[in-house]
Amino acid sequence: MSDFLFDVLYKLIFYPFGMLFTLTNGLRVEGSRRFPKTGPVLIVANHQSYLDIILCGLACPRRAYFLARKSLWRNRFLGWIMDHFNTIPVDTIGYSRTGLDAVLDDLKKGRVVVIYPEGERTHDGKLAALKPGISLLIRKVKSPIVPVGIAGAYEALPRNRKTPHFAPPFLPWNNARIALRVGKPIDGATLSEMPREEMLKVLEEAMEKVLTQAERLRGNRQSVSVKGEAGHPQKTGK
Repeated sequence: MSDFLFDVLYKLIFYPFGMLFTLTNGLRVEGSRRFPKTGPVLIVANHQSYLDIILCGLACPRRAYFLARKSLWRNRFLGWIMDHFNTIPVDTIGYSRTGLDAVLDDLKKGRVVVIYPEGERTHDGKLAALKPGISLLIRKVKSPIVPVGIAGAYEALPRNRKTPHFAPPFLPWNNARIALRVGKPIDGATLSEMPREEMLKVLEEAMEKVLTQAERLRGNRQSVSVKGEAGHPQKTGK
């Protein structure tokens, strides 16, 4: 199937998902207009749940390309889908050379690529320490880097649960409400020139900021703590 047909299929899949998440979890998305309309973009998002791939796709008005663990290709049907959607295989323990090259190749083609610098889904809903391997990719990325904060996906579908919790907007608020906040693009060229520790600090602070904003957007009434140890969704241009 041609890339054009898969682009159409991508949109047909994601728009109904937007309506579904709005009805089941009161999904709110803010800041989507911050994405550059053309050219390569690297999205860096916190990783709360298996839902994150769909959610990041809903936050971005352009088609996004994703990374996935190599082990997922053991399922032939799932592997076929990921191959045709140009999903990038990576090692579970970090960023493989093959994965890095694939990300850079997609960026050279002017695509939007999503990565999760924590390396795995959160164990407690908080932002974990970023994997040092992300610095290898940042060194070579000259495109805008857009931080995206995901809040509520951990409560909706944590890693130890197989079925999701729901929080419809027409019922009283509960912590399975989901919100995403898109941050201001970071200049990739400037970030790549920084020493590794400074680079990771800037990236981590940007991710902490959008995660805190996402928590507020979903109406979290509890104090926000985002830093760990180690239809269609509503969109605004803020």
